[in-house]
Amino acid sequence: MFKKAGHHLCILLAAISLHLGADASDLNQISQLSNKDANSGLKAALEQGANAALARLGVADGFLGNEKVKIPLPSILEKAKPLLKLSGQGKQLDELVVAMNRAAESAVPLAKPLLIDAIKNMSINDAKKILTGGETSVTDFFKEKTSLALGAKFVPIVKGVTDQVGLATKYNSVMIKAQKITMVPEKEASVESYVSSRAVDALYILIAEEEKKIRQDPIGTGSKIIGKVFGLLK
Repeated sequence: MFKKAGHHLCILLAAISLHLGADASDLNQISQLSNKDANSGLKAALEQGANAALARLGVADGFLGNEKVKIPLPSILEKAKPLLKLSGQGKQLDELVVAMNRAAESAVPLAKPLLIDAIKNMSINDAKKILTGGETSVTDFFKEKTSLALGAKFVPIVKGVTDQVGLATKYNSVMIKAQKITMVPEKEASVESYVSSRAVDALYILIAEEEKKIRQDPIGTGSKIIGKVFGLLK
């Protein structure tokens, strides 16, 4: 199966290069690309992007110290922030922000098995989408294959951390009551669902950044196979 898939990938790479105006020497390079290399190059790029994103997020201050992905208060609490501060709960708000981001930092490493599994099970159609889908196709692949499972995986870890903060449990209690009388956004129905959703989004944001680096400088990844395959797509 992989041999056949690799053969199709080589043909696809050649077709893309023709479309981009590749010359004869470029096409000759593509023709020399083995079936195994075509398959391995894609998988190596996926794995490198995923691992780099996980390494940046799953550490102390991976969320809290990065304004691009730092998790703010849920919108309902953000709107009520002035009143809550006036009532002397400013410290509790700050503690909740820290707890939410620490929870995300603790949960993100759990994503690795799911991301690796998605890579291992990449189909020929998935590979085609990655090769022809534009600058975010690697990130789009991970979103399609892992988003629901990641959210579910993160929730228990996040809840274990945020439940230690009094304001989080109060928020959850209020949301349970609020859902009975009005529409509450699903992602903000509880602190743990909110944080888990934001953590998943953050993971894809950083995977997208890593994907951009790979596409812009495949040789600079330090991987010969990534440089070989993605270099042909530049």
